[in-house]
Order: sequence, then structure tokens, then C-alpha cells
Amino acid sequence: KVQVFLYLAVFGIIMTVVGNFLLLSVIFLARTLHTPKYMIVFNLALTDLCGSTALIPKVLDTFLFDNRYIVYEACLSYMFFVWFFLNVQSWTLVIMAYDRFIAICFPLRYHSIVTKPAIAAMLLSVWVVLMSISACIVGLLDRHSFCGSLVIQNFICGMGSIRNLACGDTSLISNIAEVSFVLNPILPPVLIALTYICIAIALSRIASPKERLKAAKTCTSHLILVAVYFSPLLYSSLIFDIDRDADIILSILPDMPPLLNPILYSLKTEEVRQKMKKW
Repeated sequence: KVQVFLYLAVFGIIMTVVGNFLLLSVIFLARTLHTPKYMIVFNLALTDLCGSTALIPKVLDTFLFDNRYIVYEACLSYMFFVWFFLNVQSWTLVIMAYDRFIAICFPLRYHSIVTKPAIAAMLLSVWVVLMSISACIVGLLDRHSFCGSLVIQNFICGMGSIRNLACGDTSLISNIAEVSFVLNPILPPVLIALTYICIAIALSRIASPKERLKAAKTCTSHLILVAVYFSPLLYSSLIFDIDRDADIILSILPDMPPLLNPILYSLKTEEVRQKMKKW
């Protein structure tokens, strides 16, 4: 079953690259899409593209071609890029939730609150903070030597797996890892849930059912991505007694949103669809 899943992943990464590259091109070339909302979508497509190309190829190389070895420097690089882009993806979904929250709860003030400089500052902060944390963890791990086994008990270069092999005091790395764990995957879904509670309260005050439905439809694409992204991530992080096959599948499932993102924000979005038809 894992082999079938991995073959599907090969098809998935091809479609992910093509779909996200197309979405990036449409947003970049169409001036009418140079809005705060599509700045967030552009950032999500970019991180989806980078995250997929960081995660999936090595996984496929390991299980399809039985290549179970990786050099130390490549392992650290792999760990940095995989976890960095996964974290950026999750916080981009938080910024999307914020955009929907302002649009529905404060519609008259939307254009004065959600501006290009404000969204650019949020996205830049996410990249800088998460890159700093990821680089700090990798840098601290690189300072340690390995006096025992060099076999990683996982199919990816996970921070916990490498830390367990290191000699000496790793308490500082553990503390930073706990902060990273709170930043992702715990805090983002909590913030997203809070924004949707506020959105639900705001929609309940709208008299017309038609207006409620129209407002709710603007959130469906985002909610699908959130559910697909965070469900396996939270499950694999909080449930420790998982067999090998399930662990593989759960670790690859967070890469599904990069495949869904171009579909949800091109085929379902009128502005993008019209631009694609025009070209």
C-alpha cells in the first residue's frame, strides 16, 4: 500500500510543480491580481512549490530505489528546508484566515486594514522568524558530535531523530524545539479556529440566509486546505504509537495542499479563471 501511495506521490509532485508554477505565473503577469489577497496566495504557491521539491524527491529516492543513505551535510540541509517550508505554509494559512476574518467581520474597513504593505510585512516577518529558528536548530545540531549509531530511526532527517544520536547536552536544542513545536503545528490551527469562531458569530448576525451563504462560500477553499494540511500533521505529532507504513503516509499527506492549492485558487476563483481563459 505504501508503494502505491508513493507512485501516486510521483504523479502528485509533477502536478504540484506544474499547477503552482502556472498559478504563480498568472498572479505575477495579471496586474488586476496584484492585491493583498493574491499576495498571500502567491506566497502560498511559492512555499508549496519549494516545500514539495524539498520533501518528496528524497522520500521517493529512499523507498522506490532503496537508497537509504544520505551524507551528513545533505541531511542537515534537508531537515532545514523541509521544516522551514512546512512552517511557512502553516503560517501563510493563518494570514489567509486573518484576511477572511477582516473581510467578513469588518467589510467597510477591509481596504484600509488589509493593505499591500501590511500583508508584505506579515509575510516577511513569517519568513525571517521561521528561517531564524530553523537555522538556529540546525546550527546547534551541527556543533554536536555523534559517538554512537549513525542510523536515523526515521525515513526523513527529523530533528528529534538526529538529536537523539548526538553526544553531550542537547537541552538547549530541546528547548528551541519545544518553541518550534508550539509555533507549528499547535498555534496556527488554534489561531485559525479562533478567527472562524469570530466569523461564525459575525455571520449569525446577518439577517439574510443568502448573504450568509455567500460570505461562507469565500472561506471554503481555505477551510479545505486547513483540514488537509493540519489533520495528519497534528495526528502524527500528538500520537506516538504509529506503525511504519502509517508514519510514512502521514508524513507525506501534509504535501497534499500544494497539489490542491492551484485547483482551489484557479479553477474555483473567478478572477484567476477569467485571466487563464483570456490568455
